[in-house]
Amino acid sequence: MMAAQVNSKPGISRRDYGLLPDGRVVHEYTLDNGRGLCLSAITYGGIVTALWVPDRAGRPANVVLGFDNLRDYLERNPFFGVTVGRYGNRIAQGRFMLDGQSHQLNLNDGANCLHGGASGFGTRLWEADIVPAAEAGLCPDLLLRYTSPDGEGGFPGQMTVSVRYSLGYSLKGEQTWCIAYEARCDRPTVVNLTHHDYFNLAGQGTAMDQRLMIAASRYTEVDGARIPTGNAPVEGTPFDFRRPGVIAPRLRQPHPQLIAARGFDHNWLLDHPFDGALHLAASLEDPLSGRKMEVLTTEPAIQFYSGNFLDASLLGSGGEAYRQGDGLCLETQHSPDSPNHSPADPDWPSTVLRPGEVYRSRTEHRFSAQNLP
Repeated sequence: MMAAQVNSKPGISRRDYGLLPDGRVVHEYTLDNGRGLCLSAITYGGIVTALWVPDRAGRPANVVLGFDNLRDYLERNPFFGVTVGRYGNRIAQGRFMLDGQSHQLNLNDGANCLHGGASGFGTRLWEADIVPAAEAGLCPDLLLRYTSPDGEGGFPGQMTVSVRYSLGYSLKGEQTWCIAYEARCDRPTVVNLTHHDYFNLAGQGTAMDQRLMIAASRYTEVDGARIPTGNAPVEGTPFDFRRPGVIAPRLRQPHPQLIAARGFDHNWLLDHPFDGALHLAASLEDPLSGRKMEVLTTEPAIQFYSGNFLDASLLGSGGEAYRQGDGLCLETQHSPDSPNHSPADPDWPSTVLRPGEVYRSRTEHRFSAQNLP
């Protein structure tokens, strides 16, 4: 896939990407906003395979980790670029109670269920539609749809889901990638949708030399299986990213939580109100390229994962070996294991979806390039 060119014509294209073992065709769609931002996604897992963003000199680079072939996504993917569901992050023991009934989920992370289990949304084939541009000069949107049958992965109820990718730009020079989620069900269930992109704003090398800000005064402590044990203040810990800071020095601190998770793999409770509006959750800066990404969301929390388990065994789309810390994830979400906590506790807002209700969530990535201090 070629990077977008600044002042190219906005649009969207489609190509065959490969075949699933059962013969179904996987397509790749490429969106171009006409200002240098270009996103490619495949219908398998709703996976974003590439995201090209210009630097301060207008030179584009792919800022997400990924593969260049379907087979690797089928056989080796550590959630690169996937749409995560039904439930992002972990559910302890893969079990929860809902309306007095116990539900046992598929286990794919030791004794726990992670990102919806082995049959999560990132492993399903989605239907795709192109939504025409509402205004002249804007890029068409990509709308992905999937119907999850009752009992898939152990989750109750049939769920219909849509995920919409939109590219845009502003007069201030910001380039935007928005993800809008919707879901409906025919039986009470739980839902927590997110996206699992591994970002590296430099486009190569380590992402741990970049500067991260997380707008949160508290984070969620975890046990050795990364199941929540409680929430704690970030003050005085390596988890205090309320001001932008380089990630690498914090990873070397002998904090028990960093040792338990082999790095950062934690949930932060965002300081903004959980009111359905977009709020700034995090920012990432790469001073060398000048690229900056702001993450805004309607969600109450965000998971920062520092790519702890990348071990050079995976080769990327450019032939490079992905090593620990070469990409990082900022997954907007409800807190992990929420179905096993009281929804009366404001730290654990409910993830239950009932018939007649509509689940809606939105996350926006705003990219800019400038001379960073």
